[in-house]
Amino acid sequence: MKLLHIGDVVGAAGSRFLQEHLPAIKRTHKIDMIVVNGENSAQGNGITKHSMEQIFSAGADVITTGNHCFKRREAMAIYENPVVLRPANYPEGCPGHGVCTIDFGPCQVAVLNLSGTAYLDPLDNPFTIAEQLLEEIDTPNILVDFHAEATAEKKAMGYFLAGRVTAVVGTHTHVQTADETILSEHTGYITDVGMTGPEESILGVAVQPAMDRFRFHYPTRFTEGSDPCFLNGVIVTFDEKCGKCTKIERLIVR
Repeated sequence: MKLLHIGDVVGAAGSRFLQEHLPAIKRTHKIDMIVVNGENSAQGNGITKHSMEQIFSAGADVITTGNHCFKRREAMAIYENPVVLRPANYPEGCPGHGVCTIDFGPCQVAVLNLSGTAYLDPLDNPFTIAEQLLEEIDTPNILVDFHAEATAEKKAMGYFLAGRVTAVVGTHTHVQTADETILSEHTGYITDVGMTGPEESILGVAVQPAMDRFRFHYPTRFTEGSDPCFLNGVIVTFDEKCGKCTKIERLIVR
């Protein structure tokens, strides 16, 4: 079975690019399931009903998010959809949930969304929450979207879950890493999938205001970058009978 995970979709340009290219990618690579991180898909980041609908119309089966999951007030209602996830380690009582299972008939595939805590919000411990949820998930086919800032924390989660999940893919930093591997001869891993949106940008933001922030250290208003765009993703091939990843490969579409 082949699962495609697409890195953080950024703004209107990224959402449009996804809609334009994802159907062909699915056909060309014979993809069975698509997971898209959509936490930056709305203009100005966060996720809205409109950007959620754009991602689903492109062909996504599940949308994951991260630290911007509640950036927009309307997002509170978005998480009523069982296949739109927010990190599972948000405090009890938050709208939504952090795990879902897609039923393909002969097999089921679970998606678990977690947020790191190094340099991000001090949420519940993602390692503890992952341990608890693994006991509840009733399928060996488990994809973990670990939305984290620190590469070391992502690597630690990869090794922590090695041999117990199908893949651990990092999101959030918007730069695709070249360290895809299979841990413990079972678990696909990459530190960051990358982003989908304006390539000539600074993490999706127009170059000049982002550059000025670093140069002058005064407040600047970020604006979304524009075309040309690219799409970053990772294809995880796995044996759905046991959840073992047999191949993980990076994808870049320009």
